[in-house]
Amino acid sequence: MSMSDNLQQLLSAIIAAEQQFARMPGSVKLLAVSKLQSVERIQQVLQAGQLALGENYVQEALEKILALTTEKIEWHFIGSVQTNKTKIIAQHFSWVHSIDNLAHAKRLSRQRPGELLPLNVCIQVNVDEEATKGGVTLSELPALAQAIAQLPGLVLRGLMTIPAARPNFELQCEPFRKLRLALQALQTQGLILDTLSMGMSNDYLAAIAEGATIIRLGTAIFGERIKREA
Repeated sequence: MSMSDNLQQLLSAIIAAEQQFARMPGSVKLLAVSKLQSVERIQQVLQAGQLALGENYVQEALEKILALTTEKIEWHFIGSVQTNKTKIIAQHFSWVHSIDNLAHAKRLSRQRPGELLPLNVCIQVNVDEEATKGGVTLSELPALAQAIAQLPGLVLRGLMTIPAARPNFELQCEPFRKLRLALQALQTQGLILDTLSMGMSNDYLAAIAEGATIIRLGTAIFGERIKREA
């Protein structure tokens, strides 16, 4: 199937999942993860109507952003935030899903151009406490969320996670349920949050079942990725 066919099939699957899990129609947004994809391939999904794109690598993303300036794309940064790249992120993205420390949040706040709308941010939570992944622990989350919510130029929208792979639907639901409950706990503390960025190509149905508002899919749209050169 073509990427357009893949996209339409996924959108239909999302609608069906919203119905199956008693979600509001239109409450789940598809983010196409376009890392390692060429501008030409990205243009094909843009032509099919997919305008929200997620990128992991700042320099690669910047080349695409500059090449696609005529398109009405909503760019989401979903990779690890590096201190020396925060200015580019603050200037060129609408969303950052992967904040896991206050220092980076403060830099993004200072570096967000005043003529742009505030930068939408999510805190990355390492629900499985995997040493190889970024993100704060659930115990560290409340203090960081309260601090980020006070920063100008940013709008704290919610939480993001990349859990460890699990073999079946029931087990896949567990980390997503933890993230949903963490978001609800922050809401009871007075934070106005509306975003759960969770679920990828292999587990997005479980994420939708547990309340995902943004699912991040790459392989399911573009097919298997090429290997990134060193």
